[in-house]
Amino acid sequence: MRPSQRILAIALAAVLAAALAGCKEKRDPGFQGWVEADMIYVSPDEAGRVTRLDIREGDVVKVGDPLYSVDDDLQLADLNQTKATLANAQQVFDRADALRKTGSGTQATLDSAVSDLRVAQARVVTSETRLTRRKGFAPVAGTIQQIYFREGEMVAAQRPVLSIMPPGNMKLRFFVPETELPKLSVGDEVRVSCDNCAADLTARIYFIATSAEYTPPVIYSLEERNKLVYLIQARPSRPDALRVGQPISIYLNPKTPVADKR
Repeated sequence: MRPSQRILAIALAAVLAAALAGCKEKRDPGFQGWVEADMIYVSPDEAGRVTRLDIREGDVVKVGDPLYSVDDDLQLADLNQTKATLANAQQVFDRADALRKTGSGTQATLDSAVSDLRVAQARVVTSETRLTRRKGFAPVAGTIQQIYFREGEMVAAQRPVLSIMPPGNMKLRFFVPETELPKLSVGDEVRVSCDNCAADLTARIYFIATSAEYTPPVIYSLEERNKLVYLIQARPSRPDALRVGQPISIYLNPKTPVADKR
């Protein structure tokens, strides 16, 4: 065999050996999951018609920012009535107090007037609170995720007008088989992958289910169907890089090669 042929044979053998080693290398298929978020729903205490919206979907709000207003005719009328009752109670008290000081009135009459005055004052405070709550303000900082009622629409009591998504409330949900549970602990960091996402996304596990369940239909991995799996939840390190409902893949070992998704 000529020297050139011997060199070519050695090179081919090396390439073949590398190919065989690559075939034997274990590639990580990952665990399929999706992005969810715990929304904050903002609603009025009492039914009414939405008269103003101060935000739009996608707006970023801070704590205390105005969100919406609901008509306040009934609450304003109630406040006027309780204020009138308070004025009458104040007059009764003043008269009873004056009579008691001159000795013409009794202590029982004064005590009754004091009681009625305190009740009237409390009702005014309640009416003022009801009137104030006809306007909705952001209880948390976050992004307006969805608006359910528009200007002119009637909203029932305690029905949300809109929802806010705080960045810290975003979570990743995925399922792992029982054989993988010993590898996981609360506080562990995992690698996150999704279509057209940054390559350095990570998340930290904060919940591991204690009971098994069947793989839910939203998981698209055919190999995992009809197997008992455990729910895992993790908080992403960069929630702004993900979207609610987005499918993701979770990898426990960042150094393990990722399987081809094609």
